[in-house]
Amino acid sequence: MAEMDTSGGGKHKKGPGVKKGKKLSTRIDLTPMVDLGFLLITFFIFTTTMSQPTAMKLFLPKDTEKPEEQNKIKASGALTIMLGKGDGVYYYEGELLPDGSNFKGSNFKDIRREIIDKKKSTNPQDFVVVIKPGPEATYKNTVDILDEMTINDVKRYAMVDIFDQEIQLMKATEASQGIK
Repeated sequence: MAEMDTSGGGKHKKGPGVKKGKKLSTRIDLTPMVDLGFLLITFFIFTTTMSQPTAMKLFLPKDTEKPEEQNKIKASGALTIMLGKGDGVYYYEGELLPDGSNFKGSNFKDIRREIIDKKKSTNPQDFVVVIKPGPEATYKNTVDILDEMTINDVKRYAMVDIFDQEIQLMKATEASQGIK
């Protein structure tokens, strides 16, 4: 509240020889203003919306009546890509043959061409890329192969665990290429 200092004066006289009265000083009490400030801060804190959590949309496969048919894909439309150490990329089309004759090595530079060729030669509904990071694959390589899926507009891909037979083939290929 505002107050006025009224001390130092009695009756005011008018006329010649009368001294003018001193200017009265005002003092403003800011206590109610502080209360109002805290009320406004509290109001704005409670009425603002907090940041909404961001999440990635997941497209899950449709359920089937038989669980053994749930995640089946056609072998002719599958391209399996495995990530090894030293930026090594290995792949095979369809199912891995028992002798490993369709197991091939590549690098990140050439794997895009393989994805494009397989995508062109396969029915779009059947085309799926299976990504299998090896035990010595780096996080960077995993992100790079996921970027390749986006760049090549691959609609269906999955990351799954790698099999022991595939690990053995990767190690044999790495040893023959001199990758330590």
